[in-house]
Amino acid sequence: MKESFLTITENTPLTKDVYRMKLSGDVSAVTAPGQFVNIKLEGLFLRRPISVCDCDGDSVTIIYKAVGKGTEQMTRMNPGETLNVLTGLGNGYDTAPSGDRPLLLGGGVGVPPLYLLAKKLLAEGKRPSVVLGFNTKNEVFCEQEFKNLGCEVTVTTVDGSYGVKGFVTDALPEDYTYFYTCGPEPMLKAVYRATNTSGQFSFEERMGCGFGACMGCSCKTITGFKRICKEGPVLRKEEILF
Repeated sequence: MKESFLTITENTPLTKDVYRMKLSGDVSAVTAPGQFVNIKLEGLFLRRPISVCDCDGDSVTIIYKAVGKGTEQMTRMNPGETLNVLTGLGNGYDTAPSGDRPLLLGGGVGVPPLYLLAKKLLAEGKRPSVVLGFNTKNEVFCEQEFKNLGCEVTVTTVDGSYGVKGFVTDALPEDYTYFYTCGPEPMLKAVYRATNTSGQFSFEERMGCGFGACMGCSCKTITGFKRICKEGPVLRKEEILF
């Protein structure tokens, strides 16, 4: 973990309430896909944890949804403004057990951390396929970005307005060696039941400190309680209690 003062270089809407923000500065603490940053916002006591979408050495990209006071405040920020950010939080995804045909399953704002993961898997010579789930066509984002990497991409929408009608579990390929997933808990539970290989789950959880001191984001696993911000947010399928 490292505290950095990062400068906003981009803050662009992708959909009606989803934004992409790029921050430049010292992001050396970000070492694995699936890690997150924790942003301090003026006038608010708790920082806002946001997954890392991409990191290129001197900048980090996050994608966030305006769902409350903090993230709504972020939508009004402009390039040139500086933010106090804790970087390199959480354990991130482990690509070692992925096999050569890993499957990436993302739902809503659980999609962004899979982008950096896909880049890492491709750099390792793997052939990831990606399934992105949304409620409706107007909420779809990042489809083209994954395609630009060279991934095979399937999009699902609950209402059938775009792509495959249904959930990510309705578009599982027949052949994959391992899976990685991030999204709301109902989706994660469905993925847990529907998949037939081992895999890794990234959990979204309300946090206090974001680095393991307050125990506010603990969840029960087979081996006892684990802190989503410290031992997580990524947990292996075999240790999850669903």
